[in-house]
Amino acid sequence: MIRAAVVMALVAVLVLAGTGCGSHPTTSTSQTPVPSENYGDILTSDGAPDIDPALQSLTAWAQRFTYASRSGIDDSTTHVTGMLLVPKGDPPAGGWRLVAFGHPSAGSLPGCAPSLSPTLLSSGPVVRALLEAGYAVAASDYQGLGPVDSIQDHTKRPPYHPYLDSTTVGYNVIDSVRAARALIARAGQSASDQWLAFGIGQGGQAVWAANELAANHGQGLTLLGAVAVSPAADIDGLADAAESGTLDTEQALDLQAFLAGLKNAYAGDFNLEDYRSGVVKEQWDALLACQGPSLEERARIAAQITPDDLRPRTPTAASTLRGYLRKSTLPQGPTQAPMLVIYGGQDPGIPAPWTERALDRACRMGDVIQIVRLPDDAADRLELPAALDWLGQRVNSVPAPNDCVGRTP
Repeated sequence: MIRAAVVMALVAVLVLAGTGCGSHPTTSTSQTPVPSENYGDILTSDGAPDIDPALQSLTAWAQRFTYASRSGIDDSTTHVTGMLLVPKGDPPAGGWRLVAFGHPSAGSLPGCAPSLSPTLLSSGPVVRALLEAGYAVAASDYQGLGPVDSIQDHTKRPPYHPYLDSTTVGYNVIDSVRAARALIARAGQSASDQWLAFGIGQGGQAVWAANELAANHGQGLTLLGAVAVSPAADIDGLADAAESGTLDTEQALDLQAFLAGLKNAYAGDFNLEDYRSGVVKEQWDALLACQGPSLEERARIAAQITPDDLRPRTPTAASTLRGYLRKSTLPQGPTQAPMLVIYGGQDPGIPAPWTERALDRACRMGDVIQIVRLPDDAADRLELPAALDWLGQRVNSVPAPNDCVGRTP
């Protein structure tokens, strides 16, 4: 309810196919999504025999799928792609425990989906670790990042990705769990209604938002805990940095993708020309590239961005941008389950003070959070063994540590 109020106030402005790893019968649904108003409904599903050998060695079967979810922009039903990977062996008592994995930023255009990559882009090592720990993994691509034919929803609206819109990716994460449970059931196995979440960067934002939304959108499911690594939580600072001309390259690319999402979401109500100039305007499409040789060209162009190229043209434009950013900034409300938040002073694009502001507000809302700030020279920025141990404790009903107790903002 708090999140809904913020939205209104501030914006007035993926039976199963085997991978070659298992013996499940091959059944593929139509590749043309059908209308669905039930969040988590499976629209298409196909085996994923091309996954990387390092993942395949741990996986009994894997599935690319399209499912129904919900837009955080206008509450419409959307079609989202993703990947389900189920580990080898038998499910534990009560069924497979699912981890909803939130991937870091992969781009903002259709075709940027990690599920299209055999290695899930940069996410392979984390997904392997989750499989090794015995979890089934549901990895949403988020709205608008899958192949165009898979994500075209029944409203016929061109698919788009509302980059850094926390509500949308939060819904996408929760509904990926519903879809994954349905896929597992089709295979004649069971999945627990208890689930966990693990996200990095934009995915950290996604699982944090899912934790806030679980009480109202996650009926029938029980979230046990969420790990958010370097979460894009408090993003208000992008407006201040744009106005002052202090955006670093990572922040400039994040802001550009955010602006592109706003233009797609709000069309005539959002004047993109108030926010782009110079090389950003001239090379807009090239700067949105997310794959192949075009990434080298993107990096070359990004190095040429000047402070003025993303500076709002007027104070009113800056204020409008700040309003849109606040609509997605976390927290928006209290979370349902404990969290582990891991961050460092060198997180790309997300300064530590931004994350700490979000943590201070979340603690004041009564959230239960274990907070780990890594030294700037930390070799393992994911703290993966500690994160896996934290997830295991939630499964085993160990009381969650709470660093919010006694925290002084």
